[in-house]
Amino acid sequence: MLGWLASLVGLLSLDLGQVSWLALAAALVGRTVLQTGLFIVGHDAMHGVLLTGGGKWNDRIGALALACYAALPYGPCRHNHRSHHQAPASAEDPDFHADPHAGVWGWYGRFMAGYLTPWQMTRLLGGWVLLALIASAFSPTGWINVLLFCTLPLLLSSLQLFLIGTYLPHRGQRAPLSRARPDSLNLPSWLSLLACFHFGYHREHHERPDLAWFELPAEHRRRPPSWSDDLAAA
Repeated sequence: MLGWLASLVGLLSLDLGQVSWLALAAALVGRTVLQTGLFIVGHDAMHGVLLTGGGKWNDRIGALALACYAALPYGPCRHNHRSHHQAPASAEDPDFHADPHAGVWGWYGRFMAGYLTPWQMTRLLGGWVLLALIASAFSPTGWINVLLFCTLPLLLSSLQLFLIGTYLPHRGQRAPLSRARPDSLNLPSWLSLLACFHFGYHREHHERPDLAWFELPAEHRRRPPSWSDDLAAA
């Protein structure tokens, strides 16, 4: 969270005309990683594992992380995520799209619609406008900086979380496959971390939601090789 804040302050005041395209691309990737990390913090808070025994502070930090991520309300997000865990791949699962003909973009649209509301979007857009006004006082490209380092990282992060944490693990539970449990992406730990903070170890997460994100690789290694579905085969 501190890295996200420090990069926000530094990059919004940056004069884009003085920076190479390679550096801008690296900054965009870094911001996307940190943006996804904010959601991971909020996600672990929803499961009560961010601060074990932390009580209200667990929820306060989680709420702050989700607010910084996309002005998301913590309570409704936690309710949706608990419904996802209690009845995955069912009509009660707000993250699931049962129609196999909907395709990845149809599922993504339904997924996003479950979390975006008019009031949330108003707060998010209002925050970006405020940031653009502040950034313009320090950089001639202030509003472009907001689009490049706030708006675009959020969009890329939402795609990352959806593909790695929802679509690929749960698509096998749609007809005609209709698997009983979500898949896990059989990735080495370093690639799983880069892919989405180990969200690809998804069956492990569903069976052990009491584990923090960084504990999932050890749980994945404890499983027999045949336990995880191969992504290529899926």
